[in-house]
Amino acid sequence: MAIVYIGIGSNLGDRRQNILTAMELLSEKVVPEKVSSIYETEPVGYDKQPLFLNLVCKVETELSPQLLLKQLKKIERGMGRKASFRNAPRVIDLDILFYDDIVMESNELTIPHPGLTERAFVLVPLEEIAPGLVHPAKKKMVKQLLLELNSRSGVIKYDGDGKVLHRRRNVSSIR
Repeated sequence: MAIVYIGIGSNLGDRRQNILTAMELLSEKVVPEKVSSIYETEPVGYDKQPLFLNLVCKVETELSPQLLLKQLKKIERGMGRKASFRNAPRVIDLDILFYDDIVMESNELTIPHPGLTERAFVLVPLEEIAPGLVHPAKKKMVKQLLLELNSRSGVIKYDGDGKVLHRRRNVSSIR
């Protein structure tokens, strides 16, 4: 069985319920091992949209990377995700972040996810559940990647009732 880290995000509709539904549908195809807290995060790339809720989960699967991607896309479509412009608002977003220690690039899939080292909304929840995980191409642990991130991104720990638990403004200062 392969160990995979998947990023899950939503910024349309009932964001929390969208994430829970995606997790439920995902668990029909993979075995969840660990799930981070949910974080409310600022959008990246296109600012004129609602805030996201994001989390990262560690799962085990027998599916190949390509078959897992097909399952993730099927879940997204089934939950109402529509094709749109890059970084557009979305009901659900499911991304393969890491798949074992595979490094691969094809037309439809790049592993590790190419943007994860620049995205606090991925690194903060990933660091929560796997601080010692090593990026197979960069040869750095997740906690190191988070420390090296030099951007200011809003990442708020979310308690599920809409209350802010912890505000992280400058993620480069997280230790």
